[in-house]
Amino acid sequence: MEAVKLEIRCPQMVNGIGLEPDPDWSFKSLLLELDSLEKKLNLSSSVSLPFAKTKSREIYGEKGTKRSSNAFVMRVSDEEFEDSEGENEKVRDRGLVKAARFNCNEFYFSSDDDSDDQPCLDVQTLMNEVGLVESALYELTHEHQLGVKEEIRNTISALETDLMNESEKSSSAHTKVEKYREARREVERKFDVQYQRRVAEGLDNHLTAVQRDHELKSQIEERKIRSDAAHEEAKRREKALQEERLRQEKAKAEAEAKLKAEEANRAALEAERIAAKEAAEKEAAKSSKANTSEVPQTEASGGPNATSSRVENDKTNKSELAGNMLRAAESALKLERERLQKLKELEEINQSLRSSSNQNFDSTGRLIGRLIRQISGNKDKVSTQASELVKIFNNPHCPQTISIAYFAQKVVSNCESPSHSAFACAHVIVLVTSQFPQAMDLVLAEIHRACIYTVPKHISYTKSAFESKEAYWKVIGYKEDDGKIESTTDYLVRLESYMKLYGALVQTEVAGCQNVHGLKEGWAWLARFLNALPANMYTAVALYAFLQMAGFALFRKYRSQFMKMLNFISENFLNALRSQDDPDLRPITSKIQCYLEDKLFLQEPEGRTLHSSLLSNNMAPESDYHGPYHQQSRHFY
Repeated sequence: MEAVKLEIRCPQMVNGIGLEPDPDWSFKSLLLELDSLEKKLNLSSSVSLPFAKTKSREIYGEKGTKRSSNAFVMRVSDEEFEDSEGENEKVRDRGLVKAARFNCNEFYFSSDDDSDDQPCLDVQTLMNEVGLVESALYELTHEHQLGVKEEIRNTISALETDLMNESEKSSSAHTKVEKYREARREVERKFDVQYQRRVAEGLDNHLTAVQRDHELKSQIEERKIRSDAAHEEAKRREKALQEERLRQEKAKAEAEAKLKAEEANRAALEAERIAAKEAAEKEAAKSSKANTSEVPQTEASGGPNATSSRVENDKTNKSELAGNMLRAAESALKLERERLQKLKELEEINQSLRSSSNQNFDSTGRLIGRLIRQISGNKDKVSTQASELVKIFNNPHCPQTISIAYFAQKVVSNCESPSHSAFACAHVIVLVTSQFPQAMDLVLAEIHRACIYTVPKHISYTKSAFESKEAYWKVIGYKEDDGKIESTTDYLVRLESYMKLYGALVQTEVAGCQNVHGLKEGWAWLARFLNALPANMYTAVALYAFLQMAGFALFRKYRSQFMKMLNFISENFLNALRSQDDPDLRPITSKIQCYLEDKLFLQEPEGRTLHSSLLSNNMAPESDYHGPYHQQSRHFY
């Protein structure tokens, strides 16, 4: 095998230290030089270098025996050198980290002619030294890789620790962010709820305002319609009043003519009687002589007595006839006359005030009528309406007598309204009359004028007393419209409404106010009614309406005495109704009987207690009389 000379060229600088390799160095010298260089590097640098070692290099054999540091002889052929270079390249490829080591930059082979002259031992020695260097460098590289791996592990461990800390911090921050987001969502939700609530309140207020405007407009329209209707009604009533006056004047003229005719007839009868008497006296004078003169004198003296006796008999017959027609207690008739007289005097005063003043007071009447029509079962509404009426009474621009007269007329005529609330209207009457007591008699006079059963009194029909049934109906309170008398159904409905107002009035008690026509007068009315009035359709309706409204309060005050009254009604009044065997009387008889048997007087009537809510507009009582006795039949007793 041809010997090859291996020439090694070393770098001039290693880690900043210049080298001038000596070609005559042995391997041991080279190692010593490397150790000295490492020590110098360790002393000159405060940072540990990758090649720093604490002890000198020692070479061990394959079996762990310490080898000498002397050079060894190695023969290498071209093929083996190539194979060794391939294995070195494989070793380098398996390394994880390329460490900084003493390295020769260039290897080249030369085949000079002079190489044949050098001994083979030098080549082998050089190859041995190169192998040792390569082994030392590989060991350094391996140690460096281990160090690097340890540093990498430490770095990875530190990074993992930092990563875990950062992960925990990130998780904590994420949790805080989620909590903050949740808090923000809750705050935003509350804001949204508040905003929606404000929007809803604003919308509700707007709708309420719109509804209030609509109600106000409807009230204005309704007031206008009512005002027009009232104006038309006033015109109609004025026309009817004029017609009634003409009719009354005509009837009065006819009555006067009839009276004059009756007086003429009586005068003729008296003349005939006197002539017959004179003829009898003359005949008697012819038939007797001595004693004849005394007989005529006796007859003459007895003549005036007989005439007087006939006159007294006529008066007695007339009083008995009047007593049979008019059924009422004398005390009740006296109170009626006094109240009607006060009303008549007031009307005369007002008529003189109107004639002496150029001012028109109809606007005051319309205002009072509007206030009364607006009365409802609401406590605040009642107080407001009463206060407004009192202000009108104290208005200096309108005389108080005119205002009171308007009030009495409107409060009674309002009974015929379908939306009339008897208890609420009675409260207003008590509140007003507590400050103006004189108004109570005028209100009662208007009620008596509208319904005779509020006195109480009853007029029976007789052919001798009335020219026709229509005349009788007018006397007891039937209305006439365009020459036509209203039906019994309409009359009974109006009678019921007037009696309900009267019954509500006598039982009304207002704190801080005195009712000048209270339960005492209600008890007196019931006693006079049962003592004087007969049992018929009209009186039965009047009694039932009164008991519905005032029976509860009368029982609470009089207890056993009131029960005696009810027993009298059951035993006498109801039996009198049943004895007539009239089918039209059965409904009202059943109603009174149910009132007594079911003890409805123990239950407070609906609407008696005023409500504080605005829903009391629906508390207006409805008529209870829609039975068969409301047909077009007419009965007279």
